Amino acid sequence: MDRKYIEFIKELKQNIIQSRFIAARLANKEQLLLYYNTGKMLSEKIAMEKWGAKVVQQISSDLQRAMPGLKGFSYRNLKNMQQFFEVYKEISILQSMTAELQKSENQSFKLKPLPTTGFDPGITQEFNSFFNLSFTHHILLVNKCTNKEERFFYIGEAARQYWSVSILEHQIEGSLYERQGKLPNNFKDVLPGSLEPTALQIFKDEYLMDFMGLNEQCDEKELEAGIVSNIKDLILRMGKGFSFIGNQFRIELDGEEFFIDLLFFNRHLQCLVAFELKKGRFKPEYAGQLNFYLNVLDEKVKLSHENSSIGIVLCKEKNNTVVEFSIKNIEKGMGVATYKTTNKLPKEMKGLLPSTVELARLF
Repeated sequence: MDRKYIEFIKELKQNIIQSRFIAARLANKEQLLLYYNTGKMLSEKIAMEKWGAKVVQQISSDLQRAMPGLKGFSYRNLKNMQQFFEVYKEISILQSMTAELQKSENQSFKLKPLPTTGFDPGITQEFNSFFNLSFTHHILLVNKCTNKEERFFYIGEAARQYWSVSILEHQIEGSLYERQGKLPNNFKDVLPGSLEPTALQIFKDEYLMDFMGLNEQCDEKELEAGIVSNIKDLILRMGKGFSFIGNQFRIELDGEEFFIDLLFFNRHLQCLVAFELKKGRFKPEYAGQLNFYLNVLDEKVKLSHENSSIGIVLCKEKNNTVVEFSIKNIEKGMGVATYKTTNKLPKEMKGLLPSTVELARLF
């Protein structure tokens, strides 16, 4: 087949994909603005008229009668819209866009383009991230986050990393916001200045492995097998830019074989990342073992254009002071994180809260 024809088909395909993506983003933005504006009308009218709590149920019923087949405006969703507005009403860009909606002729919901000047780049990024998330994402953030800073942290991360709602919920439950930068490490002393902030963002202080169905007493081999068989889930939860290379990665030195538990490559750091799994409490000798592996990786495996390898000891428990003295003066980038294999309620709380099945019956 003619090469020019093949290239033409590729170009058409790319244009179609790009156009569909843009259309989906615009549709999502319009939906968020509609829901925000609806929440604004509900909130202000209810406050002004001093309507009772049951009025939202009545509004939903009347809308369904006026517009048969209308979806997305149930009582529950209207309450979500009201909450959505009340949480985000201080965002100046949303305020101005909503005002523009109200001025548009015949309520056509046509908006002026976002100005290309006069915006701080950080604000513009926040704006784009905000509209890249679905309404379901935002309602989760509204209900799970306690302050604006935490909420916008997750908005930025979810937009950049294309998190699904379930992955976003996992990151919130794992307290990613609170744990940012808390991984005991020596990055400041050994990594180039440009890489340190990225490394601190990427690596966590604790990893939740509840998706593997393992119990708290699992040994290192069971943990490794669980991770490998669920590697897609782990990569989604690890953070930005990880690619899995292999488990029990073999390295050889002067005729002797050694095996690294898990080896990854991180695109943002442009380096190999070795994970060593330990079932118990962190011991100082683990740092020495990992340092040895990193030295061999840099000498035998690392490509010339890549940065020096980084290692993470993943253990069940740790004392941060012991960690600090163990990695002090080590020249390779290293951190120590913990893991937990379950996120279940403590025994004493079982029976006090409804199960997921019981909750599902309520809706």
